[in-house]
Amino acid sequence: MAGPAKKAFPLRLDPALHAAIERTAAADLRSVNAQVEYLLREALARRGVRVTMSEPPRRGRPSKDMNDG
Repeated sequence: MAGPAKKAFPLRLDPALHAAIERTAAADLRSVNAQVEYLLREALARRGVRVTMSEPPRRGRPSKDMNDG
């Protein structure tokens, strides 16, 4: 079973801000999307806002016992 889907929405950024996020994402070995999510969580945590992590989707092939049935 897959976990809950992520919420997709358009986001307009200043090109210089996007470039800076792109550079930090590359340095941290993350995608730009993952870096934006990381930075938002970090900023919220600094403000004392606690955001629980959703269960990540299961990756890879299903185990053999999941195919039985």
